[in-house]
Amino acid sequence: MSNHKTIEEIENEIVNEFSLFDSWDDKYEYIIDLGKRLTPLADKYKLDENKVRGCQSTVYLVADHIEGRIFYTADSDAIIVKGLISMLIRVLSGQSPDDIINARLDFINKIGMMSHLAQTRSNGLLSMVKQMKNYALAFKIKNTANV
Repeated sequence: MSNHKTIEEIENEIVNEFSLFDSWDDKYEYIIDLGKRLTPLADKYKLDENKVRGCQSTVYLVADHIEGRIFYTADSDAIIVKGLISMLIRVLSGQSPDDIINARLDFINKIGMMSHLAQTRSNGLLSMVKQMKNYALAFKIKNTANV
């Protein structure tokens, strides 16, 4: 049995981590810290075609399909957004296209993220999720066509 964690297991870890903080100020600091730890995206990927549409900030998102799993890399010019995308990468990267497409991502609401973000940030977060799922769908279709 592999030690590969399911999306739900990773989501539960994040919910548990956020439960350790008493205030939203502390939670924001944690999100910012996650963003600072995000592996920088190489400049060669910072292209218009890799921009996530619908984000107020500039967000670049790249996906690779390796041995049946999708791996994401991303970057943003806004530190809080880097933290948000880093959480999404943690949850979805390394998963199968089907698992990503079907992921409910309940952790976003469980940690109270949508109610504590400005409307533009909430829309941006949804745009990032949509783009990640679109990549998964594209890889699934491409893989099915090659079989």
